[in-house]
Amino acid sequence: MTADQIFKGVCAAVIFVMLIYYIRRERKLRSILFGALTGAAALFILNKYGGYIGVEIPLNVFNLAGSTILGVPFVICLVILRQL
Repeated sequence: MTADQIFKGVCAAVIFVMLIYYIRRERKLRSILFGALTGAAALFILNKYGGYIGVEIPLNVFNLAGSTILGVPFVICLVILRQL
């Protein structure tokens, strides 16, 4: 098993868990939109102003997809990983 396969498997598992979370919510569409918008907003804010606090997060497909699917916790994890 290669690292690429493990990475794709973990990403698929996380997306599956988030889908289950959103399906079980009472207001599904509202919850999905709120999570996606707050995650994308946090990513854009960190991209624009992250240099002032020493954390520069680039805008790429992976970061954008992760922040819209997983929300703000994904962006927080990016900041933590960037500091290590």
